[in-house]
Amino acid sequence: MADHSAPDYELADGLALDRAEQYRALFEPTREQIVSLLLDRAATTSELAEILGKPKGTVGSHLKTLERAGLVRVVRTRRVRALEAKYYGRTARVFWFETVGAAVGEVPRRLRQAADEAAAVPQPDERPMTGGLRYARIPDERAQEWKDRLHDLLDEFDREPRAGEQAYALVVGLYPTERPRLSAGPGGDPQVPGAGPGADTAGGNPT
Repeated sequence: MADHSAPDYELADGLALDRAEQYRALFEPTREQIVSLLLDRAATTSELAEILGKPKGTVGSHLKTLERAGLVRVVRTRRVRALEAKYYGRTARVFWFETVGAAVGEVPRRLRQAADEAAAVPQPDERPMTGGLRYARIPDERAQEWKDRLHDLLDEFDREPRAGEQAYALVVGLYPTERPRLSAGPGGDPQVPGAGPGADTAGGNPT
């Protein structure tokens, strides 16, 4: 059976950002929108400019910045009358980054964006929508396992065939908190040494 998962071009599974140039190129609002759209399919400068509501020259400049940083590339061309249309795609399905440089604050910014988008959905609404928040006092190693599972879920969602008319968002998050916890009562579980909040650095973050 043919693979119809998005996008419609070949790309690497992942790319770990390791240059300041890549961080500066990616973590800018319009360029983040561009690489997100390119997970649907390859697109030309004109197509991206139209959907973003920005001048073609502006979008072209952003694409060149992303191309120089090795984050997008021309994946195919097509002759349109006397012109050759260039279709751009990502160089990798997932860009792995650490919370340094231009990416500082990126994870909480995305969570705020998801909350704002969810709040904007008209209520009541019959389309599928859900959300929840849970807390668990667990060791850092177990939290890392959950983080990896959430990344796998995001990757599965990314690969869904673009067949429907409605665009949906899937947001996942895992973060240490200062939430108070109940002390152990009679017959309760003991306090676990070293189970305090940990930094979200190991393994990086996907975009």
